[in-house]
Amino acid sequence: MISLRLLLFLSTNLVYLIVITTSQTEVWYQLCVDSNGNYTANSTYQANLHTLLTSIYTNTEIDNGFYNFSYGENSDQVNAIALCRGDITPDACRVCTNYSSQAITSICPTQKEAIIGLEKCMLRYSNRYIFNLMEDAPYFFGYNLNNVSDVSGFNESRTTLLDQLSYQAAAGGSSQKYAYGQLGAPNYEIIYAIAQCTPDITESECRYCLYNATARIPQCCEESQGGRILYPSCNFRFETNRFYDIPIDASPSPPPTNSTGNNTIRTVIIVVSVITTVIIIIGICIFIRLRVRKPYKEVEKLEDIGQVKLLQLDFDTVRVATDDFSDANKLGEGGFGAVYKGKLSNGQEIAVKRLSQKSGQGDLEFKNEVVLVAKLQHRNLVRLLGFCLERTERLLIYEFVPNLSLNIFIFVDNLKRSLLYWEMRYNIIRGIARGLLYLHEDSRFRVIHRDLKAGNILLDAEMNPKISDFGMARLFLMDQTHGDTRRVAGTFGYMAPEYVGRGHFSVKSDVFSFGVLVLEIVTGQKNNNFRNEEIEEHLLTFAWQSWHEGRASRIIDPTLRANPSDEMLRCIHIGLLCVQENADDRPTMAEVVVMLTTPTVPLSVPSQPAFWMKSSANPGITPSDQSNPGSSQLSVDEASITELVPR
Repeated sequence: MISLRLLLFLSTNLVYLIVITTSQTEVWYQLCVDSNGNYTANSTYQANLHTLLTSIYTNTEIDNGFYNFSYGENSDQVNAIALCRGDITPDACRVCTNYSSQAITSICPTQKEAIIGLEKCMLRYSNRYIFNLMEDAPYFFGYNLNNVSDVSGFNESRTTLLDQLSYQAAAGGSSQKYAYGQLGAPNYEIIYAIAQCTPDITESECRYCLYNATARIPQCCEESQGGRILYPSCNFRFETNRFYDIPIDASPSPPPTNSTGNNTIRTVIIVVSVITTVIIIIGICIFIRLRVRKPYKEVEKLEDIGQVKLLQLDFDTVRVATDDFSDANKLGEGGFGAVYKGKLSNGQEIAVKRLSQKSGQGDLEFKNEVVLVAKLQHRNLVRLLGFCLERTERLLIYEFVPNLSLNIFIFVDNLKRSLLYWEMRYNIIRGIARGLLYLHEDSRFRVIHRDLKAGNILLDAEMNPKISDFGMARLFLMDQTHGDTRRVAGTFGYMAPEYVGRGHFSVKSDVFSFGVLVLEIVTGQKNNNFRNEEIEEHLLTFAWQSWHEGRASRIIDPTLRANPSDEMLRCIHIGLLCVQENADDRPTMAEVVVMLTTPTVPLSVPSQPAFWMKSSANPGITPSDQSNPGSSQLSVDEASITELVPR
């Protein structure tokens, strides 16, 4: 058996693969947390830990596979959670937790916090309180080495199945939150899957945890026949062979018609290490010196539209679906044309983007949007269903998103804005961040959106955000990070200074736009029409100045200001980090996602924002006054931001 340790380091992470065979007693993943301190041999904490772990696997009264016990007092108190997969028997659960208890104390002999996972159970303990908390860090993932032939069709079926199981598991109650099921996929394949949460979290927390976990599929297993992602509070797994047991009183699932026999399913666990970083860096440096450096080149004409598998509709079909593009069906209008609601003959609702013949978007931009969006599949991106290219008409057919755009909710309709309570806004911010992270790092190619704004964030029936309008987006190879253009296009107020001034765009340009959007969501006001009582202010300037003075709460939307939370203030802080004038000072979207999902990660002090303007409210403050604000509202740290998630 290969024994490995996953370590967290506040330095450059190196990702490498370890292939291990799966078995019931094989350790799939483990993490020894050094940051919470260590205990000494023969100490009270060690004795309490031994007593606590023994009480878990010797308990014969609990039969739901979930244990949450504490033992000891004060600083020597140990808290533990064990979760067995929902399909195994109580006896098998005790065997699994027994082996886990022995393994975790051997692998992590002195740490006061650790987590370990086997195929059918998970065990974690800590000196901090871990009960009734939805925790999504650290996370681990693995995937099947065999790939599917029809990636798009398989992904659609898998997404449908996991969404169903997430809701079923979340509704399981306080005894067990577990669901299993199967669904047909292309090429006569059958997808089998399970979803599970620790039953001490709420139904909504379980749904969110699984939602967050499944959003990471592009990182690990988008093209694989199987995969799993594991958080401390939830996990899921899918395969094309049935890997779980079915209760005796349940109907057995039909076997896959194209089973490949008794293949050994191997799982790849992504492990973080720093020990070999120096060797790899030296090798990279030698390679860079020896290779002939090629000039930067933007990826163009990657595929012809004819090669993209999309529904191509004739113009008459779309005209009928939209009632001849009637004003009653018009959802909005932008720089490139109008968007209409429509309904196809099969009853499916669609949104049709009709490009204006007088707009600046020509065939190149149209082709760019079709090819680009067709390649992107993420729950926080709007889904392209088809297109129409006929005579002078160019139409894009998208999924219909019923709640229209974020712009309407926070800027246009005051009633809608008052209903946009903080938890909903925070979910929108995190969803946009995950969508951008996918574009920048997790999709097949790196995508820079270049026109991120409230009007291009659509909201579905559950108020989940979907990034839309990729007409200005640019596609790059993954080792390319930036580009230049003579044609600056976008929306002023959201465009980064290096893009406005020099036509230079990068992932950090999108980060700037995201920061503006975060500040708008928190304040409920547009960046170019921000008012402090009766005084018109520049949003970025006033936000930074307020934070600098320790009065960040005054920029919060009045509908939320009665109960300002640490999350609101932290979002202001993150927004200010994203809109810093120097692009190199801005965080990446990977760092932003960690900041939003891990409140314990310290935030650095933001420098002045771009487009600094003297404030009307306090003209005495100047950009050069950069001392620490000294406010207790936010936790600030001069240290750089480091991702704390093993990958």
